[in-house]
Formats: sequence, structure tokens, C-alpha cells
Amino acid sequence: MTQAVSERLLKLSLLALSAYFTLIALAHITSTKVPLLFVYFNVPSHAYQDNIISFLAFGWAVFIFSAARNPLASLGTIRALIIAAIGAVAGLSYTNATTDFDQLAPGIAVWPFWAQTAAIGVIGLWILVLYRSAKK
Repeated sequence: MTQAVSERLLKLSLLALSAYFTLIALAHITSTKVPLLFVYFNVPSHAYQDNIISFLAFGWAVFIFSAARNPLASLGTIRALIIAAIGAVAGLSYTNATTDFDQLAPGIAVWPFWAQTAAIGVIGLWILVLYRSAKK
């Protein structure tokens, strides 16, 4: 893959990721529990939690959009995004493995949480591959 192709794919991927985080923010601010926009979509939550997540997700969307505008000039931000994705996967994995979801609501299946955690890992890996290729 050429550097120009990698940069273009990185830009488009970051724009899509920014849009995704904007959708997460909108879903949380409106308490619209949709899988992929809510990792724990079938776990009871409080409005204040959803509000906090929506503001933070919007912040992520803004930072990612900023990096997407000129990926080669934003490699430090993209590197930070990759590190944050690793932290998100680690944190979600810890939560998935240690939370007694039955205590929160009986019958909750945990596999969708693991699938969404894996998807975040794949997205982070995709950005890492494009980042490494674009910075050459």
C-alpha cells in the first residue's frame, strides 16, 4: 500500500470514527440504547451516566475529526488515539470479566459486550496499521 493510499484510507477511517463517536454521543444524550452505540445496551443505567458518556464521546469525535483533517500533521494525536483504544479494550475487558451482570438485571448475555469490545480492538488495530503505513 502506498503512503498516499494509506493516508487517504486513514483520513476516511478517522472521519468515519468521528461520525461513530458523534452517534454514540447522540444515543447517550437521548438514552437511545442501541447495540454498538451503547456497549452495555441492555444493562440499566442512569441519566447522569449517559450524559457524562455523551459529553466524553463528543470530545472524542472532535479530536478524531481534527486529526482526520490532516492525518500526516496529526500523527501524535493518532498515536494517542491508538493508545486510548488499547486502554478502552483493556478497561472493557476488565469490566466484562469482573462484573456480575445478573445482579444488575437477570439473564443478561455477556457475549455481545465481548463482541463490541473486540470490534473496538479491530478498529484500533486498523487505525494502527494505517498509521504505520502513512507515516513512512
